[in-house]
Amino acid sequence: MSAITPGIDGPLAGLRIVDCSTVLAGPYCTMLLADLGADVVKVEPPDGDATRGWGPPWVGSAAEGTQTAAYFLAVNRNKRSLRLDLRSEAGKAVLRQLLERGDVLVENFRVGGLARLGFGDDDLSAINPGLVHLAITGYGSTGPDADRPGYDFVIQAVGGLMSITGEADAFGGRPTKVGVAISDVVSGLFGAVSVLAALLAREPGRGTRRSAGGQRIDVSLLESTLAVLVNQAQNAFVTGRAPGRRGNAHPNIVPYETFRTSNGEIAIGIGSERQWPRFCAALGLPDLAEDPRFATNGARVEHRDALIPILVARLAERSTARWLAALDAADVPCGPILDVLHAFESPAARTRGARIELEHPVLGRVDQVAPPFELSKTPASVRTPPPLLGEHSEEILAELGYDEPAVMNLHREGVV
Repeated sequence: MSAITPGIDGPLAGLRIVDCSTVLAGPYCTMLLADLGADVVKVEPPDGDATRGWGPPWVGSAAEGTQTAAYFLAVNRNKRSLRLDLRSEAGKAVLRQLLERGDVLVENFRVGGLARLGFGDDDLSAINPGLVHLAITGYGSTGPDADRPGYDFVIQAVGGLMSITGEADAFGGRPTKVGVAISDVVSGLFGAVSVLAALLAREPGRGTRRSAGGQRIDVSLLESTLAVLVNQAQNAFVTGRAPGRRGNAHPNIVPYETFRTSNGEIAIGIGSERQWPRFCAALGLPDLAEDPRFATNGARVEHRDALIPILVARLAERSTARWLAALDAADVPCGPILDVLHAFESPAARTRGARIELEHPVLGRVDQVAPPFELSKTPASVRTPPPLLGEHSEEILAELGYDEPAVMNLHREGVV
């Protein structure tokens, strides 16, 4: 379906986000805020966000100068691009004026990098006391690793996530990264949640008698990754043992994993004791439900090694389609393992509008993942496609009070 929905005011309409972040965590955060209606000014370095060149795959033509990486398109819709050289005094002056008029600053400079440009915490407070400043770093702004660069792949390794992802050692498994840059993504999510909380705290009457004013938010890829370990971390704290890899099996629920059928694989998740006897009956193995080794989830976890081979043998006897039909009829949670394109073409995804279409002024039709939330009165919307580098520079400078000669001078000096 078409995604461009002009004239719709989201819940964050009227807020301005100054986005000095690049790559994924920060841009994902600001895209979520933009989808909710905020005006996001993407301040890009002279060469642009590095992800503009992170292809293939590409959209557009290198010969015509329109070639853009799909990676960039994924997280930069609903934003206006301002190309700005922050190494110049004139560029810093432009940023200062943006911050004076802004509500939120999002950046992912190395620790101390923004301060070296003249925008330390005290400077930002002086520029705009109400500014919410989100700093996204690899390891946090303090601590022994604060100065280290943070990359999703490395953070998945040092944050424990890679150690529990992949096939078990018994099957020759090695630590494996998640299929998307999940440390970046969850950092962006936590960043967006924190920004919204800080904006609420800035308003008087929101649980306090006085406004908290602006504040700094420190989100790191490391802490975000540690946070999403949730039950695995709690298991480790309780037992004193680090969890290992189980492939697709769940550490606390059995059966809750993938199984081979006669012609493919199927995902099955028995999440309650009510589902267990229905599952056994659907498999034609009703006696399993009465076996004391498997009568409760706790017992099934304890006797996992005895139960799983029985299920593996039975599920291998029939096709994926036959088992899906039988398990659906028994109201047992299950599903086929779909690739990415088929996942977006599933009836549920199509009905929910998970894949949207927009028209780019240079690249033509671009399909994207839709905003994953629906608000009944102030909906999220996709209003504009990902911008060209510096596409809105003149427009933004005019809003800041720069007249045409001043803008032309900034162009001549290479500031914008």
